[in-house]
Amino acid sequence: MTLGSNTADETNIIGENTSPENIAAMALQYLADDPELLSRFLALTGIDPSQLREASGQPGFPVGVLDFFLNFEPSLMKFAEANNLDPKTVVSARAILDNNGTAID
Repeated sequence: MTLGSNTADETNIIGENTSPENIAAMALQYLADDPELLSRFLALTGIDPSQLREASGQPGFPVGVLDFFLNFEPSLMKFAEANNLDPKTVVSARAILDNNGTAID
């Protein structure tokens, strides 16, 4: 799967024309816009702020960003609401990025 691509399956699973990669990018932007949340993310992941740009290019990073939100429901709900997403869309995006199967309906 290439960055920014939308296959028919992704569009059907996600339920809108937003790719899993874009949802992960939206989640990273949401983190960057909230210093307190970003600080928590960095503390939990052990990533040094100076290494964030490099880390964001690693293959598993988008899944890790989405996991961060999926592991704390209040943050997930705020992120989803701010981006007009159903929280299940975030779950589906994570599953697609990790190639772990199908999404939740």
